[in-house]
Amino acid sequence: MHVFEALSRLQGYMIDYSFDDPVDNLCYDDVLLQLAESGIITCALRFWESATPFIVLGRSGKLEDDLYASVVAKDGVPVYRRSSGGGTVVQGPGCLNYALVIPKQKVWSDVRASYAAISTWLLEALAACGIKGSYEPISDLAVHGRKFSGNAQRRGRNHILQHGTILYDFDLGCISAWLAQPHIEPPYRAGRPHAAFITNVAVDPLTLKTTLAQCFPEPWHQSPLPGSVEVLARQRAWGRVKTLQQA
Repeated sequence: MHVFEALSRLQGYMIDYSFDDPVDNLCYDDVLLQLAESGIITCALRFWESATPFIVLGRSGKLEDDLYASVVAKDGVPVYRRSSGGGTVVQGPGCLNYALVIPKQKVWSDVRASYAAISTWLLEALAACGIKGSYEPISDLAVHGRKFSGNAQRRGRNHILQHGTILYDFDLGCISAWLAQPHIEPPYRAGRPHAAFITNVAVDPLTLKTTLAQCFPEPWHQSPLPGSVEVLARQRAWGRVKTLQQA
């Protein structure tokens, strides 16, 4: 099933809101998944962007393997861990984040199938904005063979949370400075260093958000959903997203 078709049948929510604290931004994606799993909402699409740089490890990422820890500590860059899988990423200005919470479909029981479906939906929106990209399994989007979007999933009983980054005006130099070469990489990377592999894509973020929002009948929400801040406070207390102390 096409993602647009699935979402257009539901009363979903569009949230375009960035918290000041990076931890709140990371946790709020999980809050939306909790709200969906609890039956409070059916689906949601959220956008956010951080005004300051920070680093996020995936659920099983290792500080000593993924980062140049001494450089990161010297530069005073905060490091956090998210609840989903995937690799380590750098966040900051010029990096648009999205989070899609959508009911599971039978045809998406396979993780790769759900990644492919959601990636196709994103690529169609990008194409409408003049960007011809490609899906690179298992979870990358690329243009001319260079990655501009990394994505990860957390799967609940009845819903999928897929969230990811879209680099459109990001300081790419900090990626090479702070992140080590990954030990596991997709075949299309072919051993390339960050500087030869990662790129920005020339898309206007507002245009992209407007294009993706077309499947939602609800108006945009420029603030957190009612009652979700209280859920966010509990989410932080559970410690799913943790600050990692630098040595």
